[in-house]
Amino acid sequence: MASIPLETTRPASNHGAPAVPGRDDVRTAAHQAFWLLRIAFTVAPILFGVDKFTDWSVRWPDYLAGWVNDIVPGSGQDLMYAVGVVEIAAGVLVAVAPRIGAFVVAAWLAGIVINLLTVDAPRYYDIALRDVGLMLGALTLGRLALAVVPARKAGALPRRPW
Repeated sequence: MASIPLETTRPASNHGAPAVPGRDDVRTAAHQAFWLLRIAFTVAPILFGVDKFTDWSVRWPDYLAGWVNDIVPGSGQDLMYAVGVVEIAAGVLVAVAPRIGAFVVAAWLAGIVINLLTVDAPRYYDIALRDVGLMLGALTLGRLALAVVPARKAGALPRRPW
């Protein structure tokens, strides 16, 4: 698919119509979206990972599909401790290497969706649907990271968008 450059010049008279955003406006918006998603997908996995050790928000083993519990050693709570470590590591990975971390988080969320769809159908379908949305957000971050990070390194974008 060919890339069509955005028009950066404005017509002499637009008769009160809003101006077409230029390339710099789109670049700035993409850079800001990248940072918003990067912060969200750093903080959220770390917080949820910590919660796996405390069960502060919910009792996490209740969300574990029986077939998953059958194939892993130990109890469901033991698995949640391991899940917490992985989630914290994924959040840190997004912070330091978003081009990799975003796709790791997306894959992790896909696994969570599969688990939720099979735990007690259709009990957790609403949560699975939410996690599909989060997975799409992580994939969007990954796509933005593939463009924004090299552009920042090349000096085409400032280090921070604000």
